[in-house]
Amino acid sequence: MKPVTVFGPDFPFAYDDWIKHPSGLGKLPQAAHGRQVAIIGAGAAGVIAGYELMKLGLRPILFEAGQFGGRLRSQPFEGADGVIAELGGMRFPVSSTGFYHYVDLLGIESKPFPNPLTPAAGSTVIDLLGKTYYARTLKDLPPLFQEVAQAYDEALEQGANFTALKQAIRDRDIPRIKDIWNPLVAAWDERTFYDFVVSSEAFQKLSFHHREVFGQVGFGTGGWDSDFPNSMLEILRVNVTECDEHQRYMVGGVEQVPRQLWQRAPDKIAHWPRGTTLRGLNDGATRAVAKRIRRISENQIEVTDSWGRAEAFDVVLVTCQTHLLTTQIETEETLFSQDLWMALDRTRYMQSAKTFVMVDRPFWKDADPVTGRDTMSMTLTDRMTRGTYLFDNGPDKPSVMCLSYAWMTDALKVLPLPVEKRVELALSALGKIYPDVDIRSHILGDPITVSWEADQNFLGAFKGALPGHYRYNHRMFGHFMQEDMPPAERGIFIAGDGVSWTPAWVEGAVQTSLNAVAGIIAHFGGQAPPDNPSPIEAYLAHGPVRLSA
Repeated sequence: MKPVTVFGPDFPFAYDDWIKHPSGLGKLPQAAHGRQVAIIGAGAAGVIAGYELMKLGLRPILFEAGQFGGRLRSQPFEGADGVIAELGGMRFPVSSTGFYHYVDLLGIESKPFPNPLTPAAGSTVIDLLGKTYYARTLKDLPPLFQEVAQAYDEALEQGANFTALKQAIRDRDIPRIKDIWNPLVAAWDERTFYDFVVSSEAFQKLSFHHREVFGQVGFGTGGWDSDFPNSMLEILRVNVTECDEHQRYMVGGVEQVPRQLWQRAPDKIAHWPRGTTLRGLNDGATRAVAKRIRRISENQIEVTDSWGRAEAFDVVLVTCQTHLLTTQIETEETLFSQDLWMALDRTRYMQSAKTFVMVDRPFWKDADPVTGRDTMSMTLTDRMTRGTYLFDNGPDKPSVMCLSYAWMTDALKVLPLPVEKRVELALSALGKIYPDVDIRSHILGDPITVSWEADQNFLGAFKGALPGHYRYNHRMFGHFMQEDMPPAERGIFIAGDGVSWTPAWVEGAVQTSLNAVAGIIAHFGGQAPPDNPSPIEAYLAHGPVRLSA
């Protein structure tokens, strides 16, 4: 059976095939070789776009306000070799084939992520309303949980023609995808995830408690009730492209991907001598934070960094969080249309908090002498921790516990608290679930925590589209199509998972960065190979459905 990939459904384009095609992504006129492109943000979107633009013969100059890698942030525990906390993206579905193109190119090892009720987790504990359930598979849980899972499957089938849509994505059958998906856009853009659940025949047969359990335990790998206010379209995309299934983590940390691309010399490259790297073209380091963007001529845009260094660029690609264009970067208003400014400003970002500790060994695998069960398990709960994940680095290395992974209101509860207090709260909650387990005796070193909404360079973890936001997303995603734009708005591009249809997943960053690459090729008068059409040609043929104004 063909695999499911993130092939649409809004814009069904084979990015994975495009980037690995032997003919390459395109060819630039010789006069464009060596021209400078400013890239604001050295996260996944910025570095991948820079890598591909360098291969085409351009000189990408990266600006970074904080830590290299953006939300692909792998923070090492001090004093331990290769033991890390994944503060941003930590689980990567195999359907993200654009992202895995770069993972495979770099030879980075991955392993199955220890999600609930998966073999990688070993065992799972679900703790709700003061009751604790131990399981290895869904079948081990009481019928209530199976009824909830079955009801959601039925709701997807009844409300979204789910099996047929997924099969069309497997087959990369664009007309069939469009036939099913486009009516769903009109039907569900202005309705929430919660509305989808409670209005379904499958859940109407069940009790409120069933819906409550669904909200606590979540769909797939943890959608939980924090997503209930979101547009149902956003949830459908995650489900139908299997972003919530078959996930893996990067051994040694996902931050390796942008850092290794930064230093990698491509096998094929135009204009530049063999051995050229992004790091070399940037004189060994990124520029400081961008503080101002303004047009200085019809064909040039100036970027000024925090030290007052002003440089002129032929093209600017903005990959940072969109709200920074109005809060941190003085951006000339005429660079974007007012319709696009509305979309950028109205984008809603979700809060997220994680707290990690390093422990001496994977003690949770010790078998209880009485029950034979694991001492601890991957844990889902309605308590403050919400999700607790356990990472076994092997018997000869310290291991890692993500004590708490929480979103929205649950993340805001700990926002003003120092890391020590967050750890205490998490240990207190876990102590009620595992009263006989002394977690403290295993902890080594200092804990690590993050609240993305408190970081001035991010202001939130990832986009969470609200009902009615489809039109905004359409404007942002399609911004790389610049042929019909007025000259004052051309030459500046946007990318990142927040611009994509799949926020919170790195594949969205990859796909929008590649859209920008296609747009930049066209901006410089380049062309895609006849046997490898770009997203521009595909967008004209089968771009996302446009809703009425």
